[in-house]
Amino acid sequence: MNSLELCLSVQLGLACGMAGLFWPDKFMPLFDVLMFPWAASYRMIRAHSIGAIGLALLLLVRVIIGSR
Repeated sequence: MNSLELCLSVQLGLACGMAGLFWPDKFMPLFDVLMFPWAASYRMIRAHSIGAIGLALLLLVRVIIGSR
């Protein structure tokens, strides 16, 4: 069951990261709410998207190593 949860979090991280890179305009209202005192920018959305993809890759490595 633990492996299933990790696999789902890998998929969610990849989906959010890729969506943020391809459609930053769709994520702008969400980041305006989440980062209230600061204004959201395309640079910040791109950085968070790359971070989400990096986290997904780290979790994928954990799934691969944990299955051995």
